[in-house]
Parts: sequence; C-alpha cells; structure tokens
Amino acid sequence: MDGLSLAASIIAVIQLAGSCLKLSRRWIGPSEFGSSDLASITTALYEFNGAMKNFQTHLEIHEDDEARLSSLDYLKPAFERCKEALDIIKYFMEHTGFIGKHLIGPKFDRRLKPSLKALDGAKELLMLALHADQQTILCGVERYIRNIAEDLRDIHDVVKNNGTKLDGLSKEQSEHFKQASGWQEEATTDLKRLREDGDSTYQEVKRVRREQEDCQRQTILDWITPIGYAHQQSDFIARRQAGTGQWLLDSTEYQTWVETDKQTLFCPGIPGAGKTILTSIVVEDLTTRFQNDKSIGIAYLYCNFRRQHEQKVGDLVASLLKQLTQGRSSLPNTIKSLYDSYKDRQTRLPFDDILRALQSIVTMYSRVFIVIDALDECQVSHSCQKAFLSELLSLQAKCQVNLFATSRFIPEITGKFQGSISLEIRASEHDVRRYVDGHMSHLPSFVERNPDLQEEIKTEIVKAVDGMFLLAQLHLDSLVGKRSPKAVRAAFKILPSGSNAYDSAYKDAMIRIEGQAADQEELAKEVLSWITCAKRPLTTLELQHALAVEVGESELDEGNFSEVEDMVSVCAGLVTIDEESNIIRLVHYTTQEYFERTQSDWFPDVETNITITCINYLSFNVFERGFCQTDDEFEKRLQSNPFFEYAARCWGYHARKASTLSQALSQAVVSFLVSEAKVDASSQGLLAIKQHSSHLNYSQKVPRWMTGLHLTVYFGVEPVVKLLLDISKVDANSKDYDGRTPLSWAAENGHEAIVKLLLDTGKVDAESKDNYGRTPLSWATTSGHGAIVKLLLDTGKVDANSKDVLGWTPLSWAAESGHEAITKLLLDTSKVDANSKDNIGWTPLSRAVRAGHEAIVKLLLDTSKVNADSKDNYSRTPLLWATKSGHGAIIKLLLDTGKVDANSKDDLGWTPLSWAAESGYEAIVKLLLKKGVEVGKENRGEEIAL
Repeated sequence: MDGLSLAASIIAVIQLAGSCLKLSRRWIGPSEFGSSDLASITTALYEFNGAMKNFQTHLEIHEDDEARLSSLDYLKPAFERCKEALDIIKYFMEHTGFIGKHLIGPKFDRRLKPSLKALDGAKELLMLALHADQQTILCGVERYIRNIAEDLRDIHDVVKNNGTKLDGLSKEQSEHFKQASGWQEEATTDLKRLREDGDSTYQEVKRVRREQEDCQRQTILDWITPIGYAHQQSDFIARRQAGTGQWLLDSTEYQTWVETDKQTLFCPGIPGAGKTILTSIVVEDLTTRFQNDKSIGIAYLYCNFRRQHEQKVGDLVASLLKQLTQGRSSLPNTIKSLYDSYKDRQTRLPFDDILRALQSIVTMYSRVFIVIDALDECQVSHSCQKAFLSELLSLQAKCQVNLFATSRFIPEITGKFQGSISLEIRASEHDVRRYVDGHMSHLPSFVERNPDLQEEIKTEIVKAVDGMFLLAQLHLDSLVGKRSPKAVRAAFKILPSGSNAYDSAYKDAMIRIEGQAADQEELAKEVLSWITCAKRPLTTLELQHALAVEVGESELDEGNFSEVEDMVSVCAGLVTIDEESNIIRLVHYTTQEYFERTQSDWFPDVETNITITCINYLSFNVFERGFCQTDDEFEKRLQSNPFFEYAARCWGYHARKASTLSQALSQAVVSFLVSEAKVDASSQGLLAIKQHSSHLNYSQKVPRWMTGLHLTVYFGVEPVVKLLLDISKVDANSKDYDGRTPLSWAAENGHEAIVKLLLDTGKVDAESKDNYGRTPLSWATTSGHGAIVKLLLDTGKVDANSKDVLGWTPLSWAAESGHEAITKLLLDTSKVDANSKDNIGWTPLSRAVRAGHEAIVKLLLDTSKVNADSKDNYSRTPLLWATKSGHGAIIKLLLDTGKVDANSKDDLGWTPLSWAAESGYEAIVKLLLKKGVEVGKENRGEEIAL
C-alpha cells in the first residue's frame, strides 16, 4: 500500500464513520427515547473517529517519507474490517424505524456489538502504530549517530595504526575529522535532548491522562451519588477510646462472621450502648485486615434520623454501589455504560439499574462485607426500611455477601434476622472504665490529685450506666462543675439510671445550663434550639452566621460571631462537633428525641425565631444583585454567604411550623417577597442543585421569573399566601420562565389548602399550560396528590384529556407513575380517553404495562373501552412490551381478555414469543405456547428457551 492509497483509505473510513455519527445524532431526543445501546454506538464512533483523525494528522506530517508509509502496510486488513463494521452500523441505522432501548435488543447483541468491538480494536491498533512509528524515528536517529561514531573510530584506528598524529593529517583530512567529531557531538546532544523531550512528553501525557481518568472516575462516582460516609467513619473512629470494643472483635461470633462466607452478624442494643462506635471499629478492622487484598470488597452505611432526606432506599443502595465501585482498580464497564446512558438526561439513576449494577459489581469480588449501622434510624415512611432490608438480604442470597448490622430492639427489624448470628451490644465494664479513665482530665484538678476519688468515680459510673455507654459521658459531664470531693460524692447518690436515665440526665444538663450567666444561657439555648429544629445538619460556620444575624439589619456584622469553642462549652456536654465534616450536632439521637418531646418547655418560639433569621438573612443588601448569571458567580455567592443555601431552601418549612405569624414576621416576609431581585436570588438558591461534578451550568437550569407568591406556594405557607393575596401585591396567575403558575407549583407539591385558596380567588386559570404543555392537573397526577386531582376536576374548568408536548394525558402520567387511586378517579369521570396515544403511539395501558403496574393494567382492562391490542408507532402492542419486560402476571391478564393477538409482529418482525425466548423467560415462553401462539421462522430465537 503506497502513501497515497493509505491516505485515501483513511479518508474513506473517516467519511464513513462521520456518516454513521450523523445518523446516530438523529435519534438523540427526549429521555424516553434514550438508550444504553445508542450511547454505546455513539461513544464508540466518536472515539474511533478521533483516533483515525489523529493518525491522519501524523501521516500528513511525514507525507514525504515513503518508507515510513510503506511500513504501515500491515494496517490494511484492519481498515477493511473497519469499513465492514461501519457498513453494518450504517445499514442498521438507515433501515431501522426506531432506535431505542426497547427496539435494538438482541439485534444489538448479534450484529452491532461485534462491529463496535472491531472499531474499538482498530482504535487500539492505531494508537500502538503511532507509538511504534515514533519509536522508529528515535531508532533511526540512534542508528545515524552510531554510524558517525563508527566512522570516527575508523579514522582513529587509521591514525593509530599508521603512527600518524592528528596534526600530521592533511588539511582536508583534518577538516573531515573535525567535522565528523562535531556531527557526533551535535547528534549525541540532539539525541539526548530528543530522548529527554520524548520522556518528558511521555510523562506529561501520562500525567494528563491520569488526571483525566481520575477526574472522569470521580465524576462518575459522584454521579452515582454525591453522598459518602468516609467523614462519618473518620469522626466516629476518632472518638474511640483506645482499647475499647476489643471484646467484639475477639468474640467467637465476630470471628465466625469474618471467616465464613455469606454470614450475617446482627448486633442489637439499647439506646446509647455504643453501637455506632463499635460499628466504626468493625469497619476499621475490616479495612486493616484486608487492605492488601483487592479481591475483598467493603462498604458501609451510617443511618441517621437527621439525614433521612438523603437516605431513601435508592440513596442507600447507590452508596453501596459507589463504595464497591471505588474499590476496583478501574471503573467496571457496567458503570461506564450506565453513565453513558444516563449522563445527559439529568435524571436519577433508576432503582432497578442501581440494583442490577450493584449485583454485577459484587460478583467481581471474591467476598464482600457490607456494614450497616442503626437500621432503626433508616426512614420508615414509604416502606423504605423494609425495602432496604429486603434488598440487602436478597443480595446476600445471590452473592458472596457478609452482612453486619446494628439496631435498637425493633420487632420489625429483629424479626428479619431470625436464624442469623446475633450478639447484643452493651457497654462492658472494661470499656466504661477505660473511657472514664481517659476523660478524667476534664474534671476539676482536685480529682486528678486524688487517686482514690478517681477510683470511686469509675466504680460509681460503671454501676449507674448499666450497659449504656452514653450515660458514662453524661454522668462524667455532670461532675465537671463540682467544687469539692464532697460535692462529687454527693452527686454519685443522684446519678440517674434505668429506663428514665437519659431524660433525667438531659434535664439535669439543662438545669446546669440555666445556672450559667445570662449570656451563656442564651447562647446555649440558641445553639440547642437550632441544632434540634434545623431541617438538616448544620456546619459550625452556618450556625455562626445564623446566630450572628441581627433582626432589622441589612448586612452581617462579623464582629457578632460566637466562637465555636464557646458554642460547645456552654451546652453542658450535649453538643459535639464532627471534626472531618465540621458538622455541629447533639451527642446522640436520644438527645434529639428528648428535645423534640420537651421543645415547648425549653424553646417554645424556635420555629418563629428561625423563620425570622432566615428571612432577614435573605433580605441582606448583598442579594439585591438578584440571579447569578454563571455557576462560578453562584458558587462565590454560596462561599461568601455560608448560611444562604440553608435559608433559601428551608425558610418556608420553618414558616409552616411557626406557631404564630406575628406582625413583625408578616412585615419582614412580605417585604422580602415583594423584592423581585431578592426573590430571584432566593429561588436560585432553593432550586439549583449540583447533582454531580460534571453537571455544567446547574445554577442556570432553574426557572427564573418566580414571584414571591411562587416561592411561598412552593413551600406551602398558607398564612403568607393568604396575606399576599389579601394585600393585592401579587398576580395570582403570574408565570415563571417555564410558564408555570403558582397553582401549578401548589398542585405538584401537594398543598391542597393553597390550591383551594387560589381557586377561590376566581383569578387563576385552572387549565393554564406551562412551556411543556403540562397543566396543574397533570402535575398533581404525576405526584400522586389525589385530593388535589379531585379538587381540580370538581371545578369543571379543566380538561381531563389535555395533552402535553409529548402527547401525554393526566391518565398517561397516572398509569406510568403507578397511582392506582388517581387512575380510578380519572376513569370514573367518564371524560377521559383511555386509548389516547402520545407522540410515539403509547396508550396509558402501554405505559402501565411497560412500568409493571399490574393493578393499573387490571383497572384499564376492566374498562371496556380500552383497546388491549393497540399498536404504537413501531407496531408494538402492550403484550409485546409485557413480554419484553418479563411481566408474567400482566401477560396473563392481557391474554385472558381474549382480545390480543399473541402472534403480532413489530416493525422488526419480532413477536412476543421471539422476545421471551431471546430474553430467556422460560415461564413466559411456556405461557405463550400454552395459549397457542404460532412457532414459525419469524419467531427468531424461540429455540433458545425451548
């Protein structure tokens, strides 16, 4: 192959790859058209095309070197295979009516995957060829220098053998010798420089590539979930008193669990027994024990009642997936494929995909240890706790998973671990004595000088705590202010113990707080009230800013900051700081429970006070600039105003819980809400969420033009909504940048009273459509707010069949989302078209079938008006979708109607039997055959299952 034919061949392949890329871009559309298969095709084409263009550039640089071009003749077969692979991809794209995750299927596996594999192989070959060609250039330079060196040695030999001195050579010989020596010196210098530059370039390329790979790796890990538990592990293990917890590690139960596959060790314990610290000891032991064994996977979770908003079942499983993915030396292809499929959709990774990926990652390890602390603090609502436990145990049944879990004695949890290895956690006497001994220095100096008194303290505290480690800390703190040995011994007699010990200890601590100087008491109660009632954990800096706010002032005075050490010291041991995360929190969840029960006694007006503080902060002059125009500007705002994010996202929740809407608070809220610039700033702070590190322009992907009414409706603060409507300072029908009205937001967020309030004004358009064609009824249906759906339908002013830009009706959304009661409510109106088709021809029945909502499928089929055999734009029936998705119960429901064609073919000629056989659904194949489906040539792949 000469240089010209090689270049021509490369150009032809690049043009063909470009054509395929153009075709692939035709299919990029809404998320429902997305496809992991399509992402694989597009990614492979981009990477291959880039490699080809790099190689073409390299050849153009050396286009005059025929020898080098000829040496690359061995690439000819590879280019031919690339042409064949690209021809297959192009043909498939040109002759397939729809490319999506539901259509490519087996064809992708049979035809396209080998083609993409060929392109990937060719890409690697091109990179090797480039590297080899560069090495050839270096070798040529080396040969040239060696030849010069040999010529010089020959001249030296002649001089030596003839006994001739250099200055005895002829003038011409001397000049040649000097010239050759100069050449050698220059060439040697050039080679050295070339080698140094080459090595430097190679190292720089390696560094940049490593940084890019690390960046991409972290981006993907953050995309799985931004939530991690490493900070908690560091904080908890740092609190361990040296030598404590060894009894657990030495126990027969623990050793059996570590050494035996697929074992569960369940460690229940009473509140304050030290379960969390012991869990951190287990995590540390596992990571130390297996630190050099990369075939062992370790993942852990710390459930926390204060973090339930980020600890739903999907979040918890995603965190396990992230940690086990981190444990691999390189990112598994499973994770890369998921990322490629979903990265541009701006949607969360579906739970089913998380589960499948987790199971796939687990199988890459020889053994996996999963450690879960405080299962009892896992979110109970929406069956989160039950679902999470079920998934954990299911994973263990399928894979080599060892499970360690702690919990309080909750019957619903303990019942799940019947038959497992169990070991109750109680604070041992040894551990309590070590803890008290290690903290004796916190007591008055007279205690340090009295060994006998120290021993008495240890003995009395051990006796009082009765297995509750937390009590040891609380009792020790209660002795800090004592003035004499007699006072200490007197305190022994009243140390609380038993079931009411915590309440007594906390009440005693509050009495000590109230005995401080007035300013200290005030600071302590403010700190405790904020930590108790905050909607999420606060950092020390956030709390400093909150406490420094002066009502009525237009900016923050940093001279009003309280020192962090003072914030902790005045709270009588009830507050602690996690050093890694810098979170300031109560010492235990029993402390939280105590203050929640006694809030009206210790800080009755806390919700009102927090609301005023948040509103005042959001009203600062610094936010008069309004909406930040870039991510960088927005990030700087967050950094410069640490309390801004919390205030923007939580003020409304506190306002809803405020006992009274005082005149001062009303005026402050209204003044803030009628300021367009400050509302713009606040709405951006509320809705801009950076989901993962590659989420560019995230601060701009929020609706602008939100009014104060939009903002108040979003949170559902009914008294403020009423106030704004009464003073007639707002347009009840105003639209934000996305075309959404306050009614739309109220309907989506489930604020029934506000929906009624807005409708009663007679000034709102109940059928108003946003930029996506969605009405308030559509949003209420999607979110499952049945009472609001009924409220809107009862107005008689909404179109129950209204379609959005995708052609979806409220019934489509109800069927897709699995809201059975709302589906029935809509059908009962007799005003909905149950056969309405969206833009791709899917009916509500198609959507319910595809999502696997059996109850809704039955509801729809019971409606005589539903066409059970309706075909979408690609000739797919609900039965075909049910078969492809493996929903056996739904398949039976459809077949039992007697109104579906079990032999129906889609645009690719595939029947339900084809898909069932190809997917390996043996039970479904048998069900279809029992119903008498035809087995013919068109049923490709059925022999696989048979």
